[in-house]
Amino acid sequence: MPISNPTSSRTITKKAVIVGLILVIINAYWVGIASELWYAVYTLVSPFSNAVFSLAVLLLVNAILKRYAKPLVFTPAELLLTYAMVTMVSTISGHAMMAILMGGLAHPFWFASPENEWTELFLHYIPSWLTVHQTDPLRGYYEGRSSIFLPDHLRAWLVPVLAWSGFILVLYSSLLCIGLILRKQWMEREKLSFPLTHLPIQMTMNSNFFKLKTLWIGFAISAVIRFVNGVHDIFPALPGFPANFRLDRFFTDKPWNAIGYSSMSFNLAIIGLTYFMPLDLAFSTWFFFWLTRAERVTASMVGVNIQDLHLNDRATGGWIGIAIIALWGARRHLSEFIGHLVGRFQVDDSREPFSFRTLMLITLLCIGLVFTFCYLAGMSLWAMAVFYLIFLMFALAIGRVRAELGPPYHEVIGINPRQMMVDLFGTRRLGVGNLTVISFLYAFNRCNRSHPMPNQVESLRIGERSKIPGFTLILALALAIGVGAFATFWSYLEVMYRYGLDRCHGAIGHFGWETFNPLQNWLQHPREVETGGVVFMGIGLGFVFFLQFLRSHFMWWPLHASGYVLSGASWGGLIYFWFPVMVSWLAKALILKFAGWQMHRKLEPFFLGLVLGDYIPRSILSILSFILNLYMPSSGAGHTL
Repeated sequence: MPISNPTSSRTITKKAVIVGLILVIINAYWVGIASELWYAVYTLVSPFSNAVFSLAVLLLVNAILKRYAKPLVFTPAELLLTYAMVTMVSTISGHAMMAILMGGLAHPFWFASPENEWTELFLHYIPSWLTVHQTDPLRGYYEGRSSIFLPDHLRAWLVPVLAWSGFILVLYSSLLCIGLILRKQWMEREKLSFPLTHLPIQMTMNSNFFKLKTLWIGFAISAVIRFVNGVHDIFPALPGFPANFRLDRFFTDKPWNAIGYSSMSFNLAIIGLTYFMPLDLAFSTWFFFWLTRAERVTASMVGVNIQDLHLNDRATGGWIGIAIIALWGARRHLSEFIGHLVGRFQVDDSREPFSFRTLMLITLLCIGLVFTFCYLAGMSLWAMAVFYLIFLMFALAIGRVRAELGPPYHEVIGINPRQMMVDLFGTRRLGVGNLTVISFLYAFNRCNRSHPMPNQVESLRIGERSKIPGFTLILALALAIGVGAFATFWSYLEVMYRYGLDRCHGAIGHFGWETFNPLQNWLQHPREVETGGVVFMGIGLGFVFFLQFLRSHFMWWPLHASGYVLSGASWGGLIYFWFPVMVSWLAKALILKFAGWQMHRKLEPFFLGLVLGDYIPRSILSILSFILNLYMPSSGAGHTL
């Protein structure tokens, strides 16, 4: 589908940034309360449904303004700027990050007891500014029927909220700076396709997009299913469409019961989004999903414990391998960047939002502030460096996979810097202070669904396509992160004090135990270096290099290294969505084989319609669930969407 309006007619106005910040605050609350009150996970799949819905609402408002108030009309660039800002706050709020952080932030002081010995083990290592230590202000937080706006509650939370908001700002900004360093390599030299930017760009920059019949056919199919299920939520006696079909419940005997969780999701939005993935990646993801299932069954058959397969360790090494491959591919660009900084030669940086020297100074400043926060919290310098390096490697890997191949879902549970550091160094060498701080940082890599890095580089791509001035885009993204972090904290506090953390339907109450039970276990039962885990990390790393070598030397080789890391772990990857990915892969393969590339292009609006027909009704049902105070699974509750 061609872009009929490739440039903006004027610069970005303050109006667009102000509207974007208003939407940031609204979405911080909306995503948070939906996640914790009804367990509606809007940031499970990218692009985020709440961001697409916010963009759709602005497009509707824009159509009205064109008729009655033309001077107030938003340009396509301004619309996409607000979309990028909403996307940024969505990487913070909700089930994928803030729920884990807020679930664990005050957990040690509320649940400390003589039985778990937390007071003796690690509470005295937690600085007073990092969280709330007093139990009285926490009573309403956990039990509800109170308000954050009481003076005692505000005093207790003000410093921790400011500290953590600032930390999120500098941590996410450091990734944004690194994305800017790699921007030219990924967008201009390698010309990565950024498949997940296709929908918002078409919505705003293709004036004929909403006139296409195929779009509305796809929209109608998804919307009918979603609205029928919404009616079923309100009137359970009426029939509804199933969200998924569990396969593993039929495998009850050995060795087949080792297959693990296996569910066929019927989500049409995933079918629409993965239509834009390359065929080899789509095939690789569901192939490796079933390969891991075959491994599990075979292990059970021969009497091997499933844990001895080290699926997570292999996937951990694989993700590190993807990051190394990305850096190796950018070696020439990085060499030129560093050479320019030290004055060996000049590189034209006039098209960049900042000069390379300014960008490097900002990057070092942000990383320095991240280290300062961690040092004041109690981490040692070497542990900070290792943690940030691993965090950065995961960020680069996920960002690269999204930019090149566009998988809409990339959950990787059990693969994070904390676990990797424990396996690599053992708990004794890390020490109590380091283990305590990295437990608080667990939220930033617990599942990686809404990781900031891929969304940031996609926002940079959107800015390039829509001609948003670079400095304006970076400033807007930074404002969205800073304001969004602060707004999200207060949104969560308002919700928790009103409903009570222990009374919420979401998983927030579980995350505190998931964060600190391992810490208690490591301190009571110290662990040495996990030699087996380290060996299997190396095997995963080598396997990714091997797959990359085969793809580089044999054009016919169908398996992609990114497909392995997306589906090779024991939990996550495509565990919820392998079936719609397989359906989309099959449909695309048949279309290309029997109808050709032109028909494939003509059907793109149909598959985008499947996405919009799912996202927009689901968002409307979410608002309706708040109005009716009714649990509505069709609004996106749970992981099957």
